[in-house]
Amino acid sequence: MTHTTALRLGVFGGAFDPPHLAHVALVRTAIEQLELDQVLVLPTGQAWHKTRQLTEAVHRLAMTRLAFAGVPQVVVDDREIRRTGPSYTIDTLTELKNEHPEARLFLLLGDDQRRSLPGWHKIGEIARIAIICAAGRDAAVAAWNASSATTHPQPLSDSLEASIQTLNMPLMPHSATDIRVLLATDQAIEGLVPSAVERYIQEHHLYRPHP
Repeated sequence: MTHTTALRLGVFGGAFDPPHLAHVALVRTAIEQLELDQVLVLPTGQAWHKTRQLTEAVHRLAMTRLAFAGVPQVVVDDREIRRTGPSYTIDTLTELKNEHPEARLFLLLGDDQRRSLPGWHKIGEIARIAIICAAGRDAAVAAWNASSATTHPQPLSDSLEASIQTLNMPLMPHSATDIRVLLATDQAIEGLVPSAVERYIQEHHLYRPHP
């Protein structure tokens, strides 16, 4: 009698506005260190916590597919874009658990997302459904130090903080916010985003200042 091992499924959501090389590096690191069979990458639909208007979903979805095209374990999933109303991580994880009841779910986070966890909708339920795995990035990233940064209502509980697994990867000072600023001021982004994403941005004139 043979025993099949449970599917190890990574879940990586974000605005991907635009997707950049640190996103890809995080997923590659998670696949290796967590021995993941598959990673679902989910561009955000109507993000409840974003105050700015996101780039059109069709562009973010296309760029995300280009960014992860070289990672065979990745499936870009558009369910959050198709979902109407505010999109919450707990809804996606609940759906995935129903679709893959035997799977082990790993919620992948950048360190910026980890810092915002106390304000996440139903964070306790998220932690029960999925193993939270976070990567570190360079604290010098400008977006972290913006005066408009939201304050968190409370710190994570010690038990939840202790249960978060850390992905060991080099610090990468990449921020989508910084990349958008560079593009808006007509500066180069070579080496910050995958080349196919850079071409897409140029071809569709994204992130340029409004005339």
